[in-house]
Formats: sequence, C-alpha cells, structure tokens
Amino acid sequence: MKKYHLRIFWFVLGLALLSCKDGKKVAPISSDRAVNDLYKEAYRPQFHFSPPEKWMNDPNGLVYNQGVYHLFYQYYPEDIVWGPMHWGHAVSKDMVKWKNKPVALFPDEHGYIFSGSAVLDSNNSSGLGTKDNPPLVAIYTYHNAETAEAGQDDFQTQGIAYSLDNGDSWVKYDKNPVIKNPGYRDFRDPKVFWNQKENNWTMLLVAGDHLQIWQSTDLKAWIMVSKFGKEQGAHGGVWECPDMFPLKVDGTDMEKWVLLISINPGAPNGGSGTQYFIGDFDGRTFTSDQKEDKWIDWGTDNYAGVTYNNGPNDDRIFIGWMSNWAYAQETPTEKWRSAMTVPRKLALRSVKDRVELINYPLGNFDKIPVLGIEEEISLNENSVKTLSFDHFNSSEVLFKTASRSFNLEFQNGLGENLNLVLDGPNQQFVLDRSRSGKTSFDQDFAKNVQTMPITNLPKGEYEVRILMDWSSVEVFINNGQYVMTAQIFPNEFYKNLVISNPRDAVLELNGFAINGIKSIW
Repeated sequence: MKKYHLRIFWFVLGLALLSCKDGKKVAPISSDRAVNDLYKEAYRPQFHFSPPEKWMNDPNGLVYNQGVYHLFYQYYPEDIVWGPMHWGHAVSKDMVKWKNKPVALFPDEHGYIFSGSAVLDSNNSSGLGTKDNPPLVAIYTYHNAETAEAGQDDFQTQGIAYSLDNGDSWVKYDKNPVIKNPGYRDFRDPKVFWNQKENNWTMLLVAGDHLQIWQSTDLKAWIMVSKFGKEQGAHGGVWECPDMFPLKVDGTDMEKWVLLISINPGAPNGGSGTQYFIGDFDGRTFTSDQKEDKWIDWGTDNYAGVTYNNGPNDDRIFIGWMSNWAYAQETPTEKWRSAMTVPRKLALRSVKDRVELINYPLGNFDKIPVLGIEEEISLNENSVKTLSFDHFNSSEVLFKTASRSFNLEFQNGLGENLNLVLDGPNQQFVLDRSRSGKTSFDQDFAKNVQTMPITNLPKGEYEVRILMDWSSVEVFINNGQYVMTAQIFPNEFYKNLVISNPRDAVLELNGFAINGIKSIW
C-alpha cells in the first residue's frame, strides 16, 4: 500500500503543485479556464460527474440541504487506482452542473474513510449542533488497514463527523467509533435515515452476506434490532452499500418499501451490480416475499448506487458509480478514473401483475439536450437506414416504437461499433461493446456482450432513450422499466448510426430524434 500523503493540484493562474500531509483542506478547482481545459481530456465525460483528477468510486453521503445537493464520494487523491480512501466532495443546485469542493474527510488513526451516508439532524438529537443551527452528520465506515493485514476480523467500524456550515468543513466525533465490530470481516457502508414509524434514527449495515438494521435516538449510541437476507437475494459475492426507502405505487396510496443491495461479484452480466427487493418495513424489520433476483440496472457499469436523504418534494434521487470492480482500475484514462451515472428518479410502477422499480433521468437533465435531427422512420423488412451526426458521443437518441425487434449500430471511421439490439424472438436486449473501441485493457471487458431479459413490455408503443457520453452509454426502455449502463472507449467518436429491421414486419420509429448534449463544465 502506498504511503498516505496528498498531492492536490490547485488551478489558480496556471497549475501550481501543492502538497498536504496532515489533513488540511484541499483547494477545489477554482478557475473556469482550468476546469474547461481539464474536462476536455480523452474520454472525459461531458455531462456525467467525474472528479477533477485521480481515483473515484462509490457515491457517499448523498444529502440535500439549504438548496444544495451534496455528492460525496470515495476518493484517492494520489493515484488513479484505489488507495487509502477519503471522501471527495461536489455540490450542485440543479443536479445537472456540479462544482468541485475540497476533500471533506481524511483518513485518521482509526483507518481509511469508507462508504456511508449523511443526514440533516434537524432536531439536533445528536447535540453536535444547536437548535438554530442543526448539523449535517456523516456516518461512515472506518477501515483499519493494519488490523486487516494482521488477519483480524474487526478492522471495520462505524464513525461519525458533523458540519455546521452546510458541508464546507467537518469535525470528527471525539468518541469514534460509535459502532465497534462484533467480528465480521465485511461490516460496512452505513445508510442512515429518520424512521418516522419509530421516531428515531435507523441504520442499515451490511455484514458479509446479509443486512443488519440498527437504531439510535442520537446518532451516537446504536443497537441492532433485526437482520435480513441470509436466505434471499443474490449471494454470488459480498453485500455492500444498502439503502431503503418507501415509495407509493403508481402514485396511489399503496406504499411499499424498496431495499437496494449492491453485490460484488455476482451481477447478471459479470462483476458488480445492484439488486433490489420490494417489501414491507414495520419500523424494525424488513420483509419481502420476492422470489426472483431483481436488478436496478442490467448493464455492467452501475454499482454502489444510493439515494438522497432529505430530497425536495420527497423525490427519491439515485446516483450510481459508473464502473465495475472486474476492470475498474484498468480503464484507459490517464489523469482521472471513473464517473457517476446521471441522477435518476426512482419510482414504483405496476406492470401487468408485478410491481417494478423504475429509474429514469431526473427531469432537470432535459435542460441540456439541444435539438439535432428529428424525423419519422419506417423500415420495411430487412432494410437499413443510416444517419450521420457530428458527435454521437455527446448525444441523446430518443424514439417510440411498438416493435419488439430492432438493431442500432453506432459506427466510427475506424471500423469500431457499438451494437444495441432488441431481440424479440429471444425476449432480450443485447448491448455488444466487444468491438466498440479500446477493449484489450481487460479480458472481461473485451469479450463483454451484455444481455437483459425483456419479458414484460406493455402492449403498444413504448419509449427508447439512449444517452451517450464520451465514454459511456445509458439505455432506458419504457421510461426506465428496463435499464442498461455500460462504459465504452472508442478511439474516435461515433458519427454514423445504422438502423436495421431484422424482422418480416415494418419497423416504425416514431418521433425519432438525435439531440446534442451540452457540456456541464
């Protein structure tokens, strides 16, 4: 493991290198010119959040307060591979454009700062603020690398920190850790929320292969009240990053609880993925009669996603880490590594005889697409249509169709292509990135052809929406009923889209549009 110290670039009047070894504040990117130059690097996302430099993974501490959406994230400010974890920090007022902030939390004598959550302690139950100035409280996992390397099982504990200036600075609780480890090698990722049923705080913790539910009145003293999942759900790997929240079904008065659990490995297309359960929560215990494994996203590159606490209008806003532990540290970027998905609104929808979790881009995202090409497309059997666009790698493709089969092939001048196929006879959607560009950096990435079962589409028309950035593609079918997210690394931007009809019926793509997407930087 590399020695823990910090090298942070401070972009003011050029690039001046500053060093920080003792937990001092790290300057954010403050020059507009520097930001614009920085976010033009090869493969740099133009409308997804990525850190100014170095390594990023899980989103952490998602909380809304005083008109500001906070995005904290797992961060190693010294290299573009995983290392001693910090909490990086960015803020937004609209969930579209982001402003980078100084590193929020640094490792200390208890260990690295692993994943967790943040809450607004509005009644100052913790006593860490005042009634007039209630604190933001971050709850996170400490990971003691020395204890772990010594072979002990209690190297992960839970700690808290608080902020009295809306997240600009943080003070760690002087009696950390607040939860010690009873002997689990994987004991982490606390998600805390206010429990209206019990009138206290509830914490979700994962312990190896199952979920634990804890409660507290003050965010400092905790007791465990129940467990879930030893006999349910996918168990191909370690459980991580839990989240749980209520949602109304289709806007009715019927309320169900949704539990998110990330798992690595064990996802349906390999490596990392996030499963969900729909059930009930009585204030202490979560139950679900769900038999099959369900996934919030069938693509390989949406992991560790969680939702915002204290969101406006009771919206349940989700952000995931747009990568996969199978190859996350090998992707072909040079100064930074990893990005987040676009923020998505979660909802429950009745589809035939089932309730399904829907995730779809937040409405504010609609501010940034710019109309490009718009037409109606009708293709006879086994026919093809080619459309050209300057920059598919910063675009939105949108249409409605009643067809159960179509092929979309994005191409560049180097013979590279990304194939998106709705395969009606086999009731599946296929995302083939095996010839999409740079793939040889990892064997699993190179051979990756991803599939998603499509078994429950409604009769008639449904929407297909594709968001493509410089190094990613997100596919939303039927307004987020079926979703796939994947990284791509073409050596040249895609400029042609070949649409083909493989079936013996007319393919109608109604309201077909290709829109450019403006950079958020």
